[in-house]
Formats: sequence, C-alpha cells, structure tokens
Amino acid sequence: MLVNAKQVLAAASREGYAVGHFNINNLETIQAIMSGATAKKSPVILAVSKSAIKYAGLDNLVALVRLAAQKADIPVILNLDHGPSVELARECIDAGFTNVMIDTSGLPYADNVAATREVVAYAHERGVSVEAEIGALAGTEDNISVAEQDARYTKVEEAVSFVADTGIDSLAIAIGTAHGVYKGEPRLDFDRLLAIHQAIPETPLVLHGSSGVPAESLREAIKRGIAKINIDTDLRQAFLRTINAKMNAEPESVDLRAILGAGREAIQHTIEAKIDIFGSAGRA
Repeated sequence: MLVNAKQVLAAASREGYAVGHFNINNLETIQAIMSGATAKKSPVILAVSKSAIKYAGLDNLVALVRLAAQKADIPVILNLDHGPSVELARECIDAGFTNVMIDTSGLPYADNVAATREVVAYAHERGVSVEAEIGALAGTEDNISVAEQDARYTKVEEAVSFVADTGIDSLAIAIGTAHGVYKGEPRLDFDRLLAIHQAIPETPLVLHGSSGVPAESLREAIKRGIAKINIDTDLRQAFLRTINAKMNAEPESVDLRAILGAGREAIQHTIEAKIDIFGSAGRA
C-alpha cells in the first residue's frame, strides 16, 4: 500500500530503527526492493531521482510502483530524491508520489526556505509529506580540508530554524557521509547528530550517501536519531558485479531474463541485509 512518509518515519524515530530509502531505475530494481522488503516485513521507500525520471519516464515509474504497492502488504513510500526545483516537486506530487524531497540546499538560506515552504504548502494540501536538506553533502570525489568539511556540516541552530521556518516533515543532514563510492572509511560526526536530534526530537532525521558506510556506523547513527537511510550505490554495485560475472561465465548467452534476473536477485539480497542493519524488519 502506498502511504506518505510522515507516520512511517515518526514511528521509526520513536522506536529506534530506520526505514530504508532505495533508489529505483527500472523494473528489476523495483521488483528486487519490493521482494526484499516484503520478505523482511519492513516498510520501504522507493526513491526516484531526476535522472531516473529522464531515463525511464515519470509515468512508467509511477505505474510500476503503484502496481507493486497494491500487491504488497507493507507500507510503501514513493519518494522524489533530491528534487532540484519546486516545479519538479509539484509534477511528482501530481503524478502520485507520496513523499518529495525538495533540495535547494545550495541556495542562500532565505531562498532555500522560500522554495521549501512553497513545496510544503502544495504537498500538505494533497496529503504528501516533504523532506528537505540543510547543510551540504559532499561527493566522494570532493577534495576539501577538514575545516571546509566542517563548514559544510549541518549546524544545530540552523536545523532548528529551518524546520520551524519551513514546516517540513523530515530533515536530511550533513554529518560526514557523501554521495558515490568512498575511497576510505567515512567518519560520521555522531556528537553533532545527537545534538541535532535533541534540538528537534519530533523531526525524523535522514542520512544520505549511506552506501559504503560500515554497519556499526549506521547502527550508531540510528541510536542517535537517524530514522531514514538512503542507499543507491550499493545496489548498483551488487547488480553490475553480478551481471558482469554472469555474462563472463556465459559469454554466448542471449537470455536477458537470466542475466537481469541474476542482478535482481543480488539487489534483493543487498536490500535484506540493509533492512537487518536498519532494524526495520517486522515493522510493517
């Protein structure tokens, strides 16, 4: 069943687990995520980026997710991931998304607030929940100093003001994770995370860039207030590694179903392992 994220993440925050947000790009990724979450009886968030929309088509992705959610007995959230504009957020809401992330965190604070408030007003009128971001998440290729990195982290007082100024339902924060493939082990600022959680305890916190973060770090982040964890790269790597091995082992095969099916199974295994780490199994 399709639901918005507000109550699902409130329960996770209150009860000390996190809900997995997994990016989708095609039929196989949707099937794998839904199979894994259903097997674990876990709520799940299927996330669509602007680039995924460009690749697969907005209506196609919505139709596939809606059908999968109708057949499932777990809460399913369809989320816009890093929506770069008010216009795209509105388009996704109108198309049937149940949660949208408006990410204008690169703008000056006042402009970020203004854009986010506009999306919140439009979304809440239609029963859709909203995530936004304060702070700046790096890419793993970024070469910045410790002082520069600290300046990009979410500040406690700014998080408090941003939530109050916008009325968002969940907040993505920057505490040391990054998008992409890590070259070393990420170091999360757990003290900052706890301080933010204690300052806005009613607002579920979101950790982006979580692929490659060690399980023990994810568990610690959940203990300190993270209620939603975003995973994408880990899924891509599992899929590509498996289908590459399949094709190398059977170079003459032209059975797309067998090749893609192997990748789908690899993603499902990854989903189930992540759900065990997040503590959301049996929470549906």
